[in-house]
Parts: sequence; structure tokens; C-alpha cells
Amino acid sequence: MTAPARHTAFEDAQGLIFGAAMCAFGVLILTGAGLVTGQTAGAAVLISYLTGYSFGVVFFVINLPFYALAWFRLGPAFTLKTFLSVALISGFSLIIGDLVSISPAHPAVASVLFGMVSGAGLLAIFRHRASLGGVGIVAYDLQERLGWRAGWVQLGFDLVLFAAAALILPLTLVLWSLLGAAILNAIIGINHRRDRYIGT
Repeated sequence: MTAPARHTAFEDAQGLIFGAAMCAFGVLILTGAGLVTGQTAGAAVLISYLTGYSFGVVFFVINLPFYALAWFRLGPAFTLKTFLSVALISGFSLIIGDLVSISPAHPAVASVLFGMVSGAGLLAIFRHRASLGGVGIVAYDLQERLGWRAGWVQLGFDLVLFAAAALILPLTLVLWSLLGAAILNAIIGINHRRDRYIGT
């Protein structure tokens, strides 16, 4: 068997741009319905609701402390592509609201669309060996150093985040938000498997 061909710089660029644009569009759908999601993006959404600062700015700033950890644990290439992904999503989020108008008919519609659109975007980012930073990097580090399962670490963070959201948002919106998070994670879990996808 021959080794799988690595992505070229152009392929990485289009993958990250596509993924970031889809994720930013997903966040527009999410926030248009007053919903929230998990991970660092969810924390940024909650902070933006509370402070009035735009999601793009908060998401960019909240990820800054995690890049040093990513550099030492996952390497400079991963860190650079993660930084670019976060910066692209933040930039797209600042302008997309002026270009697209979203009026979901029901929070359930927004939740499902968010999960599918953002799941596709995040899948593209993962397949080009990048991430959206934040909790995922911490979870990976704790798994490597302490043996804690990364999935459980992320789930624990999300449970705390959704509990905080329940203090701020109506419970019905939090429950619909959980549906979107579940769809997003199902898309990643089913489609991003190392035993099937061998692109690097």
C-alpha cells in the first residue's frame, strides 16, 4: 500500500475557508433563534448575549490562551491552522449578519439547521488537521497526561455550560439547543473516523 497523499496548501486553504464559513453561518442561525451550543463557541455565544459584544470578537479572544498549549502538545502546523480557522470564523461572523438575514420558523428548525451546517463545517476543519481550539485542546492534553477520556472532559464542560445557559435563557431554548449540539456531534462522530478517512 502506498502512503496517502497529504493535502496541499491550496486544499488546506479551501477546506478551512469552507469550514469556517459554514460554522459562521451556523452560528448566525443559532443566535438568530436565541439558542446556544457547547464547547468554546457556546461560551462565546453566552458571553455575547450577556455583554452585547459580537460573537466574532468574543470567540477570537476566548481562544487566545489555548494556542500555547496547542503548540506544545499538537505542534506548530496544527496550531497555525487552528488559529487561522478561529480567525476566519470570527471574521466571517462579523460580516455575515449584514449579508444574510435569518428568521427561523421555530427554534427546532434553527437547532437542526445549526447542527447540520456547523457539523459539515467542523468536519471540513477537522479533516484538514485543525480545530476550533479551546476546550478540545485541553481535553486532548488531559487525556494524554492524566488518562482522562477527552470525550468525557468535553461533555463535562458542556454540561456546566448548558446549566449556566439555563440560568440565562428560557429552558425550552436550552433544550432545543441540546438537540443542535447532539446533531453536530453525531455528524462528527459518524463521519470523522480515522479508520475510514485517511487524508492528511
